[in-house]
Formats: sequence, C-alpha cells, structure tokens
Amino acid sequence: MKITKLQSTKLNVHINQQEWFSPIRYDTPHIQAAIDACHATGGGRVKFPIGNYLTAIIYLKSGVMLDLQKNATILGGTKLSDYPLESHRWYVVLAESATDVGIMGQGIIDGQGPKFVEKINERKNIMVSWNATGACFGDECRPRLVGFLDCTNVGVSDVLFTQPAYWCLHIVRCDNTSIDGLSIFGDFNTPNNDGIDIEDSNNTVITRCIINTGDDAICPKTSTGPVHNLTVSNSWIRTKSSAIKLGSASWYDFKGLLFDNITIVDSHRGLALQLRDGVQQENPEDITENPIYITENPEDNTANPEYITGNQEGNASDITFSNININTRYYDPSWWGRAEPIYITTCPRYSYSKVGIISNVQFINISVSSENGVFLSGSSEGVLSNLNFINVNLTYSRWSDFADGLVDYRPGCQGLVNHSSADIIMDHVDGLQIENMNMKWSNGYLKGWNNTLDFSPSTVNNISILGFNSALMSLSQKSL
Repeated sequence: MKITKLQSTKLNVHINQQEWFSPIRYDTPHIQAAIDACHATGGGRVKFPIGNYLTAIIYLKSGVMLDLQKNATILGGTKLSDYPLESHRWYVVLAESATDVGIMGQGIIDGQGPKFVEKINERKNIMVSWNATGACFGDECRPRLVGFLDCTNVGVSDVLFTQPAYWCLHIVRCDNTSIDGLSIFGDFNTPNNDGIDIEDSNNTVITRCIINTGDDAICPKTSTGPVHNLTVSNSWIRTKSSAIKLGSASWYDFKGLLFDNITIVDSHRGLALQLRDGVQQENPEDITENPIYITENPEDNTANPEYITGNQEGNASDITFSNININTRYYDPSWWGRAEPIYITTCPRYSYSKVGIISNVQFINISVSSENGVFLSGSSEGVLSNLNFINVNLTYSRWSDFADGLVDYRPGCQGLVNHSSADIIMDHVDGLQIENMNMKWSNGYLKGWNNTLDFSPSTVNNISILGFNSALMSLSQKSL
C-alpha cells in the first residue's frame, strides 16, 4: 500500500483551558490535495503526523484511508462557509459513492462541538442553528462529524471521534462496513450528538467500541432501504438517551441483527426498538398536498424529496440481544427515555402513519440494574409477537432525584403519559416467553409501583412463563 505523507505545520497553539487550540489558517487545500493524489495513483494511506489540522469539509475518495498518528488531530470548521450549500452534505469528513475507504490510526477527529453551544443549560444545552433558509429540521442544523454515503467496503478503526456538533459517525446506504476499536466522546448535555447512526446499510460489524455521548449511542435507521445483518459486540456505552435504538426512522425492515457482550452504564434507556413510520396512501394527490417525508428528519430530503404511494412500513424481526449488562437511571424528561432497561414500542409518528410489526426478538443472559421496569407496548396494527426472555435478572432501586410515574412514547404517539411503574408493562403483545427470570427490589422501593406484570388482558395473549422469581432485596444484598 502506498503512503502519502501529509506534513504537519504548527498552526495551532494552546492558549487556555477553555479553548484547546487557536487556529491560524486552514489546512483544507493540503489535505484535499493529498487525498486526490493518493486516489489518482490507485489509492493508499494519507498519513497525518503529529499536529493539529483545521479544515473545512474534506472529501474522502475510493481507495484512500486516512491514517491519523497518535496526537494528530483534525479540527472541523465551525463556520457555515466551511460546508457545501446542501445541509445533508455537512460533514467534516465525507465519502460519497466510494469503495475501499476509511479512517484508521490513534489520532483524533474533533468537531469542536462546544463552539456550537449557544447557551449552556443544566437540562440540555441550547445549540447554534444554521437554519436561515428553513431547509433543516428545526434547530437540528449543524454539521455532522464523519459520513460515508453510498459506499462499499468501509473501515474505521482505533481512532477517537470527539465533540461532534451533531451526529458523530453516519453510515448511509453502505455495504460491508467494519467499525473496530472506535472511541466516541460527545458532550453529555448536548442534544442530537448521536454516536453511530447506521442508516439503510447492510453487512455492518461494530466491535470493541467505547461510546460516551449525550444522545443515542448506536442507532440503526431505515429511511430509504432496509438494515440487514448488523452485528455489535464487545462494546461499552454511556448515554443520556438510548444506548441501542432501532428507529425511530422505520420505513423499511430491520432483519438479522445481533447485539452481544455489551456493557451499558449510567444511561437513560438501554435496549430500544421504536417503529414509528409507514404509510397507506394510494393517491399521489394526497401526498402532494400533505408531503410525507421518509426520514426521521425532513431536512435530509430537502434536496431530493422522495415520497411513497401505496403501502410501506418497516418491520423488525430476527433480532438477538445477548450477554448484556444494563444500568439505567432517570435524567431530566427533556431527554427521551424513562430509565427503561428494555423498551419496545410500535406507534404512529403522525395520524396518517402506518407502523409495522416487531417479531422474533430474543433477550438472552441479560443483567439489569435500573430505576424503572421493562416497557413492551405494541399497537393494534403493530403487534409485538414472539418475544423471548431467557436468563434475565432485573434489580430495581432508586438513586436519582427525578420523579417517576410517567411512560414515554416519544417521538409522536402520546408523548409522556402518567402511569404507575411496574416491573414489566405490556400491551398489544401476542406471544411472550419467559424462561428463568429473576426480579429484585430494594427495601422501600415499591411506593408508586403497580403489579409485577402490568397489562390489559384484552391486548395480551399467549404468555408462557417457566421459572420466574420476584423478591425484596435487603440493604446488605444491595451493597454487594
């Protein structure tokens, strides 16, 4: 493999604790020239020596691997002029329709997220918005960090992605992606700084990753195509949102997904499946009058809007969660989540939405310490079927100061709804198998809780329980 060296010029100086670097000029022309030269000669590595590199958007091309040495840092630009006109192409590093492409090394890509904070707020930071033309989705109008769009054979390994202003790593309509040893850090109080978003992509492997961020950590989405054959393993997650969330963009199927040997700590929600999208609309005139966007954020379709006529909804099936330790707690309710260790819902985002079904989902060898219970809520058209819980240990106690007594259907649906807590809340479930489940509560924690199993008999059918135990946990047991 050929190596193109990108020599470092000392453009940045450390000035104080609030600002890591003081960029003098952009390195974009030098970086892009090195990438272009490497691509033109058949591909290879563009190697970044120790140093700090301020850049506007850079375009990664086929056959090129960015190789960031330890203490080499790419700093994303913080001005609107650093990015193209189309907001869906706002990334610090962007690869489009590329093959054999990626990022490696022990260096850093830094989105300079703190510079996009308009006002620090103890509940949730108020962020800068570049939504001057109305092209974006509300105030979610900031550049993402790294994006691979319509690519094949993508590799990301060992680097640190830090302080994204918006989503961190975005994999869109890609095939055969490997993410290994990636570390992601995002401000814990910044909204929409997702860790890894896998959108409409197949044959993806994520392993040995550490993700510590405010918004969803690993988030498969189906906006314009399915997500098949995704494996996530041997990873550690902390988030103020969902550690793993399928959806809520769910126009196409999720199928053949495995999540194994994962540790989730100090998070607002553990394992989540959210189906919200779909349409049953036969007349194109209806869509012209009431456009139905097919992504979670309408701004993604501003340049090339795509509408669906007829019937289209995404289903989720053949999904396994195994060997997972989950620790969930309450945070401010401005963040989606209610400390649920496991959360499965199907409900329409809008009045005209038609959601799919969730079936054949297994939870095997799951250990939970949580402030709230499991939430399984289907709908009349999106029934939950064949859910299996095998060797599941649930321990409930309270340690945060936030109030309970609410269930969370966001986005869409009913929003936040008053409801007493329970170990497992169920509705619109047809087929639930429990084998070897143990529940424990700390002393004094039953106040405000309902039954162990809270469900409406008219909507829940075919429950099988083999080996079920529930008991209070003494203080001495709690301290072990």
